[in-house]
Amino acid sequence: MTLSTRREFLAQAAAISALACAPAPGRAASGRAPRIILRSSWQVVNIGDIAHTPGVLALLEKYLPEAEVVLWASSDLTTEVIAMETRRFPKLKIVQGHIRNDGTASQPELQEALDWCDFLLHGSGASFVAWKDVLAFDKHFQKPFGVYGITWPGKNPEAAQLLSRAKFAFFRDTVSLTRAKQDGVTCPIMEFGPDGAFACDVRDNASAERFLNEQGLAAGKFMCCIPRFRWTPYWLIKEKHRVKDEQKATRNEEMREHDHAPLREAICALIRETDLNVLICPEDMTQMAIGKENLFDPLPADVRQRVVWRKDFWLTDEALSTYVRSSGLFGLEMHSPIMCIGNGVPALVGRFEEQTSKGFMWRDIGLGDWLFDLDQPPDVARIVPTVLSLARDRTAALEKVKQAQSVVHARQKATMQVLRDCLKLHS
Repeated sequence: MTLSTRREFLAQAAAISALACAPAPGRAASGRAPRIILRSSWQVVNIGDIAHTPGVLALLEKYLPEAEVVLWASSDLTTEVIAMETRRFPKLKIVQGHIRNDGTASQPELQEALDWCDFLLHGSGASFVAWKDVLAFDKHFQKPFGVYGITWPGKNPEAAQLLSRAKFAFFRDTVSLTRAKQDGVTCPIMEFGPDGAFACDVRDNASAERFLNEQGLAAGKFMCCIPRFRWTPYWLIKEKHRVKDEQKATRNEEMREHDHAPLREAICALIRETDLNVLICPEDMTQMAIGKENLFDPLPADVRQRVVWRKDFWLTDEALSTYVRSSGLFGLEMHSPIMCIGNGVPALVGRFEEQTSKGFMWRDIGLGDWLFDLDQPPDVARIVPTVLSLARDRTAALEKVKQAQSVVHARQKATMQVLRDCLKLHS
């Protein structure tokens, strides 16, 4: 691309952004702080789902410090998670509820926030999670909205039509971006935008250090490993999912040894070939038991003595404070690796066909070598040597993290600039 062509391209992109983000009638007068309502906070049984919210809040704090933000949270938000979020964001106001069919809010605080805001930002998530809330907002309040860092699973024409009315839609993996276009989504700005959890920076250093000291794990001298089943057994931890899904449970049982044997092999290799210890830890509330039964208990005695199994669940802040004290992380989850890379820690991702396309974001940020498809034998064969490579050549691993961070940071800045343009703010 020549310099003149590049200038023309940038000018056209700026024009598209300006047109897409033209202010809606009734927008706040110039000079007042912009008001954003962030629809986020999907569930609290998984530290990754928790991490979406403080991650996006941290991005807003960094790139739109003049904006006022209210969090519109889901109904299962707990006092413990609220305390964690408000320690990091002391001025944060949180509202809950839904918009009724007549356009009024079920809670007065939500009604006030909806009347007050200039813009609704749907936060990062596994899909267009709260599309029904956004649909009601669009219908009854007729204010602009945007969608930030989601996976698009498709198969929802009504949600696709709504997404086309957004000022922007950022997808956390390019597979989702392609699928959305194929599904006929015509939002004026559709791009790759990293999962909000990359920016999560909450901390509970005291709890992390206390646990590590009790377990004899020295900073920089251990790696973390996270197990999981093909299907999260929500029937064990969620009231509304108490009926066991027999088909999913059967699939979990069929594949549990196949999926966890490579992780055990990697743990054994680390213990026997390096001076690192291993911490088996959870991302969701079901994984303490999964880790004990499928990773810790079957380990040979000589290996098990240098492996710690965490028996209790934790919140995102303690987990992240632990990860940043580790030498790296590997396993079958997505958001602990996301938080690790976002905070400078090497991390590998294992995925399977039952998952969404979210894992492919590792390719999008230059970490394809650290992505493993458990349904592909050649990928399974790479797990142990790649885990060992993190331990043996930390300099190279950290350089790879730095390069991935540069991609993430550039996209974070660009996507937040789009939001700034929608709010008519000047950098």
